[in-house]
Amino acid sequence: MAKVKKQPRPKAETPKGFRDYFGAEVTQRAEMLRTIAGVYHRYGFDALESSAVETVEALGKFLPDVDRPNEGVFAWQEAEDEGKGDWLALRYDMTAPLARVYAQHRNDLPTPYRRYTMGPVWRNEKPGPGRFRQFYQCDADTVGTSSMAADAEICAMLADTLEAVGIARGDYLIRVNNRKVLNGVLEAAGIDGDATRDAVLRTIDKFDKVGEAGVRELLGQGRLDASGAYIDGVGLSPAQAAPVLAFLTSKGAAAGETLANLRAAVGESDFGAEGVAELQAIADLLEAQGYGPDRIVIDPSVVRGLGYYTGPVFEAELTFEILDEKGRTRQFGSVAGGGRYDDLVKRFTGQAVPATGISIGVDRLLAALHAKGRISAEARGPVVVTVMDRDRMADYQAMVAELRLAGLRAEGYLGNPKNFGTPLTYADKRHSPAAVIEGADEKARGVVQIKDLILGAEIAAQATLEEWQENPSQIEVPRAELVARVREIVERGQS
Repeated sequence: MAKVKKQPRPKAETPKGFRDYFGAEVTQRAEMLRTIAGVYHRYGFDALESSAVETVEALGKFLPDVDRPNEGVFAWQEAEDEGKGDWLALRYDMTAPLARVYAQHRNDLPTPYRRYTMGPVWRNEKPGPGRFRQFYQCDADTVGTSSMAADAEICAMLADTLEAVGIARGDYLIRVNNRKVLNGVLEAAGIDGDATRDAVLRTIDKFDKVGEAGVRELLGQGRLDASGAYIDGVGLSPAQAAPVLAFLTSKGAAAGETLANLRAAVGESDFGAEGVAELQAIADLLEAQGYGPDRIVIDPSVVRGLGYYTGPVFEAELTFEILDEKGRTRQFGSVAGGGRYDDLVKRFTGQAVPATGISIGVDRLLAALHAKGRISAEARGPVVVTVMDRDRMADYQAMVAELRLAGLRAEGYLGNPKNFGTPLTYADKRHSPAAVIEGADEKARGVVQIKDLILGAEIAAQATLEEWQENPSQIEVPRAELVARVREIVERGQS
């Protein structure tokens, strides 16, 4: 009889570019999403939960031009009709599904349609440090109106959202630009032809990295990069490059000065003038609502996404500094972006449908709050009721039930303790605020011992031996005071 070959054990590891999220991370993200949803709901936006899977045809705008549409997204073909089944893909972002939903249900939806959505998206891209193939997005969009009031509202809502989740005023700035202004600048510069326009857009996108001088060189004949390699330029004349550089450097001390500089940069372009007028309308609407330049500014240096959006573009940037992996100080950077995309729904309907929206990087926001020390890396666990006598499990579970009914998070130790220290070690690993102890002696006297694990950790970190031996972190209280005294410890730990 042939010997059956033993199958190798599968490796216990996540696929490349993915990761697992444990208690504290999941809890903190859920709390942040609840907070963000509360702001969106207050602004009158309705929740939408669309399918995580879309047809590749619906997502086609985001796919590279390849024969097998599996680059950029996770895609597969349904096995039917002899290999002629539909190509399906995990959603790449939340905007393309919205366009499909609106086109499909537009006769049943109000106009404008205001929706928010939250959930994971998947990108089949090369992973890197802090860059994963699955991550959360949190979007809000208004579909069906061309009014700049919708764009101004998105900016105001974004500012309120950042403050609601714990980003203090002064630690963020929302910057607003407009694709129409850029198009007007290109028109004023006499730049035509898709290839040249695309090259100019790619060069503009490097403004944050290489600055005005670098962009000037790249718009012209080219430049040497930091490695000494020569990068060919677009080949514009100085006269053609001048309006582009004027556009990028037109930010003034106040919105009025910036807008005046932009009007000069677009010259006689009607399209550019329309974009400046839209920025003016947004600035006026935000000022009327009390959103000043300490929160939202007109800033032509916002260039990311200009190739995709059709009008106003928004970017929320955190302005405080952090230390990177190499110990260098850097600004935290962008946590949200969005803008007006009036052509996306047209792919389905053949008719232009105006739309504007914002997408918040939830994981980026959480990382920012950790960096500022506003969220602990480890969430506080439940109160642990220890088990001193297995025959009295009902007594211990009764304590747990009392604590839970009082709104406190609690659990009874269900492990197999070898000694008294095992449940307390467990409580420490759970980051519990307190442990409850009731042995036979405490039961007979009608008391319980409550070990304040938060205070105990503080004492252990800085107390003298004599102070530690006094053990002020463990108190004895009447059994009837269990809930009240535990609540005091939990609330002190939350303050």
